[in-house]
Amino acid sequence: MANIHRTKRLILISLLSAISFVLMFIKFPLPFLPPYLTIDFSDIPALLALFTVGPVGAILVEGIKNLLNFLMTPGDPVGPAANFLAGTSFIITVYLIAGRQLKHRLVPAFIAATLAMAVVMSILNYFVLLPLYGMIMNLEDIAANLKVIVSAGIIPFNIIKGLLLSLIFMLLSKPLLPILKNRF
Repeated sequence: MANIHRTKRLILISLLSAISFVLMFIKFPLPFLPPYLTIDFSDIPALLALFTVGPVGAILVEGIKNLLNFLMTPGDPVGPAANFLAGTSFIITVYLIAGRQLKHRLVPAFIAATLAMAVVMSILNYFVLLPLYGMIMNLEDIAANLKVIVSAGIIPFNIIKGLLLSLIFMLLSKPLLPILKNRF
């Protein structure tokens, strides 16, 4: 019986990872931000995993999605790493605040997760990701403009992304989560 449950969980994680990977290709830039900052909804399956199989499953969905993305575009290791870190910081914050209680704690959890993702990604982009990207791509002007890039690009982008993820998840979770919980 335990093996069947474990197998179902692995199947769900695999399916959500595949859906998440495909969703990475449906992306769009925001008109007032740098074009390399694109919105995609590939974190939605990881959020579904969070509330069906738990935080480890959600982080696995994020990891598998970004590993597949890296294998498709090996010339840019920074993008998949940044996407993994952003998604994971969002998911962990939602889990720490909401746990598995969707009804009462979801809105505060999403607000906190949006702010946490913006803070975490601002710090990581300022000290690690953007300098690394500039070094790999041989772009010296990135290092010279870190404050502007982070304050005018990274922070607003992550706030908008977090709010959009929250809104879409809240719309999709009501019909999808009961189905996933009953089947898996």
